[in-house]
Amino acid sequence: MKIDRLMGIVVYLLNNGRTSAQKLAKEFEVSSRTIMRDLESLDQAGIPIQSFYGVEGGYQIMEDFVLEKQVATNQEYDWIVTALKGMTSAYASKSLEQTLAKMKSVNHSGENPVSIDFSVASEDDKINEKLMLLEDAIKKKKVVQFVYANSYDEVKEIQVEPVQLQYKWYSWYLSGYYEKYQDYCMFKLVRMEHLKVTEMNNTKNHNFLDIKERKEGYDNVVDITLYGKAIIKSKCKEYLNGKITKEFENGDFEFRFSVPEHETFWYGVILSFGNKIKIIEPQEIKERIIKTCKEIQQEYEE
Repeated sequence: MKIDRLMGIVVYLLNNGRTSAQKLAKEFEVSSRTIMRDLESLDQAGIPIQSFYGVEGGYQIMEDFVLEKQVATNQEYDWIVTALKGMTSAYASKSLEQTLAKMKSVNHSGENPVSIDFSVASEDDKINEKLMLLEDAIKKKKVVQFVYANSYDEVKEIQVEPVQLQYKWYSWYLSGYYEKYQDYCMFKLVRMEHLKVTEMNNTKNHNFLDIKERKEGYDNVVDITLYGKAIIKSKCKEYLNGKITKEFENGDFEFRFSVPEHETFWYGVILSFGNKIKIIEPQEIKERIIKTCKEIQQEYEE
């Protein structure tokens, strides 16, 4: 929308100073002629735009001009900027970067003692491409199709109505409405192949609050309780994202956490702890651990 672009131009000039019309046109993905009309509109609206000619020419806002409307304190703006910086480290979005620029321009001291880096969430270029496609599909309310390998190694063709992108359990996921099951399911982006945005519209309007905690449409979230030796207490807290429910005099402890039942990460962590932990419940996870250990032992004996 034009009003968003006009606000974006003001913020950009406040943050970057003198800028050419060509650079503004590239930044906002419009023609130089459109930028010239926008600058004229801003000037008529009372924004003091100055023009300069020559090699270092361009446009800037008078140095004594500030955006007066403020809805938060300096410290609160610092927290907003910190959160947005964390998001930009994980998600390459032009809209997100422009939002961050707006917040910086309002009143940002840059003195927040906290910094957030989610760059680990920026998995690779292919994931970023999928994120861009899915974000566009969500905005346009278009059905998406892809080939998917679920946690049981079953490969299927999937068609869903995309609702929300989430980063959790150390990976990016799509929450979508699976019309086949009349339910909301989660799909791991790294397992998607041949992702395509169709011309089909969603069958209904979706509310984020309607999304249920279901994993890939096939997997359940399981609650696990284990007994651990004192020496791995910190590692349990670090890698399993749960809480200690009981501690013993010798430092040993009981630990409870919730995970997608058939995901690989937490199961590999449990196996890596060896005889330093013991599953208390549920019984099926205990039996699964025993079965895996026997199979490993048999493989090495052979």
